Amino acid sequence: MSTDAHSHGTSPSGEVESCADFLEQIIYFLDNELDETDCSVVQAHLDECGPCLRKYDLERTVKAVVARSCRESAPDALRQRVMLQIRAVQVRISE
Repeated sequence: MSTDAHSHGTSPSGEVESCADFLEQIIYFLDNELDETDCSVVQAHLDECGPCLRKYDLERTVKAVVARSCRESAPDALRQRVMLQIRAVQVRISE
């Protein structure tokens, strides 16, 4: 997607923003990490721009699948082996 082909929206400072600017903000938007003004700007862009809305839907779906997949915890024996390996690497790095 060319950012020149898809320029929409205006930032609070009055600058025209491209789709690339919004695509960078999608993750923060999904995680509710934007302030109210930025959320409104991103939402307005998504309401107007099909390609960005599809990217948003894809990111939202991936995030939901990952969240569902992360509900399981590793067995204690595996966790202990992983921690042992991490400590061994930390020791080698600090030496």
